[in-house]
Amino acid sequence: MNFEPSRKSAVERLENFVENNLIEYSKLRNFDFGPNNRKNISCLSPYITHGSLTEIEIINKALKKHSFIKSEKFVQEILWRIYWRGWLELRPKVWSDYLTDLSNLKLKFKNNQNYLNAINGKTNIDCFNFWVDELKKQNYLHNHTRMWFASIWIFTLKLPWQLGAEFFMKYLCDGDSASNTLGWKWVAGIQTKGKNYIASEWNIKKFTDNRFNNIKLNENPVPIADDRNYTVVNNSFLNAPLSNDKDLLIFDNNLSFEQSDFKDQLFKNIYFVFNGNETRQIKLDEKVISFKKSLIDSKIKDLKNKSLNCRIINIQDLKSMKENLLALYPTISENLDYINSNSLKNINFLFRKIDQYSWKYCNKGFFNFKNYIPKIIQEFI
Repeated sequence: MNFEPSRKSAVERLENFVENNLIEYSKLRNFDFGPNNRKNISCLSPYITHGSLTEIEIINKALKKHSFIKSEKFVQEILWRIYWRGWLELRPKVWSDYLTDLSNLKLKFKNNQNYLNAINGKTNIDCFNFWVDELKKQNYLHNHTRMWFASIWIFTLKLPWQLGAEFFMKYLCDGDSASNTLGWKWVAGIQTKGKNYIASEWNIKKFTDNRFNNIKLNENPVPIADDRNYTVVNNSFLNAPLSNDKDLLIFDNNLSFEQSDFKDQLFKNIYFVFNGNETRQIKLDEKVISFKKSLIDSKIKDLKNKSLNCRIINIQDLKSMKENLLALYPTISENLDYINSNSLKNINFLFRKIDQYSWKYCNKGFFNFKNYIPKIIQEFI
């Protein structure tokens, strides 16, 4: 596995997958053949997370090559991230509660040997230890493996899901506050209350092509209980007024400016905002930080070749920028947390059209959202 930090590499990976492997995706996507054999999945998530590729261009590329029926499962998976982000945007307290829980649990489990064994891959479960090593070396795990990993973490190792979600965010190149947090809640049985995901020996053996054996797991766990309920907030996600004399901020979730809804707008300056570990509650692996920084550097180089006035700034620099600024919306994340915690009222947001359109369908479960996928495709593809 090697994720070259550039849009050029992302586009090449997309085109290769659509041309050669998408047709088998629905049949083979759940198999984890190991880190050296990923042809059955796209491995585009690190680029989607950072906006180096947009969901619209990915789906458009897929549907130009294959029919919707043949591409449907892949299209659904691409839109999952829009759904998770929309779901969280409508319930922002889920994220703030998670961070509060995490802060308390980190102190409680700091010297817990079971936790230390888990994060160092020293449990008595060989496949889990292998995945810990793979995650740290590759900064990536197959999606099915993430589900097994989370289930083992929660129900066999008896560790809090919040610490597991932090572990993933630290090491994953595609770490996303919405899909990661809500995915762990779903495995635990909190996202869909009372319905947890249970990793089983037969399932792991089958879908890893018998790479692991003698896997002793808790296969009859009860879902984690959490009595908190979150009501949907009323948010219209309206854009701030556009103006040619404004500076634009771009965070690390919207790096493909030339594919954005605002690419034809004249901005005075474009500032790419880099958020290192200094301000983060969840400290990221240095390779993940480097990946983010390299993606931004590559994007600035691309845009300067198009004679756009752009440069990188650190997120702390925002406190000294007093003029009114426009920003491509960073979504609920530590980037947005920094803006809110520092009361930076001079930053006004611009939302992607696909988010404005799709997030209104995220008030319920994904199966409800799935019913609107044809409408979303008709609107944007």
